[in-house]
Amino acid sequence: MRLKRKWLPMAMLLTLASLSGLANAAEPLRPLTSPNIDPRKAALGKKLFEDKRLSGDSTVACVSCHGYASGTDNLPVSVGIRKQKGGINAPTIYNAANNFVQFWDGRAKTLEEQAHFVVGNTKEFDSSMELIVRKLSQDSALVNEFKPLYAGGLNADNVLHALADFERTLITPSRFDQYLQGNAGAISEQEKRGYSLFKNYGCVACHQGQNVGGNMFQIFGAMNNYFKERGTPLTEADNGRYNVTRNEADRYMFRVPSLRNVALTAPYFHDASAPTLEAAVNTMFKYQLGRSAPQQDKDDIVAFLKSLTGAHPLMKSGK
Repeated sequence: MRLKRKWLPMAMLLTLASLSGLANAAEPLRPLTSPNIDPRKAALGKKLFEDKRLSGDSTVACVSCHGYASGTDNLPVSVGIRKQKGGINAPTIYNAANNFVQFWDGRAKTLEEQAHFVVGNTKEFDSSMELIVRKLSQDSALVNEFKPLYAGGLNADNVLHALADFERTLITPSRFDQYLQGNAGAISEQEKRGYSLFKNYGCVACHQGQNVGGNMFQIFGAMNNYFKERGTPLTEADNGRYNVTRNEADRYMFRVPSLRNVALTAPYFHDASAPTLEAAVNTMFKYQLGRSAPQQDKDDIVAFLKSLTGAHPLMKSGK
């Protein structure tokens, strides 16, 4: 039996977010900052990110599901080892370093833990760090790259760290960051209206900070029963955070996704139920805000969301 929940008004959620440090008192969104990462470790991590030897049968790599064009594969669910389909929509790897936890259900606290989970998942890499280290240790050139960078050389912890350091560099500042930094002309008048509406309707209660999200959990269907009205059977992935905690209060709870580059990452939500950004905004109004809005307001919000599309050199490759 599903437990009843008491929902806080959006204004109160905003206040709590501010008090907890999730939002700046003057502005709920903050510009992205660049990480201080050793470029040699990042370059090594990029090689590993693209290395199919990390999978059990050497057929898939991290980049297989997190392509550089958008940071994801733009599929409803990803395809892993032995062409197996996963059970949930893959989030983008861009700006993932700014998420407070990884995965929709938050089961990994760090990027290193996230990679470790992927390695052991039978539908993703179906491998182990022991096997990966054995395979990579046969590559003398790669072994020599690790030696000057890591005291322990090529070992499991250092493979994961190099991967994570590369991922930490995948930050995509946008025109909107320039606007936050004082360049009023960086975004259009429609995008400015959209941002104002995004705040006034209460979207920033869950989408704030550097990542415009990614820093809290929230129930999917806070204001209306999304899963009852979706029209398709429940899946294990729909349980969200409950799969980690086994706490009934966490059923249907997910890490709020970052909206950085959201225009590039369709389809949307953990179940890929929204094929377009416009459809995703409609879903949010009904099930998270419990409000209606004129179409023009929604169009303006979509325009604002598109201003969050950032740039990264790897995006040009479209790999």
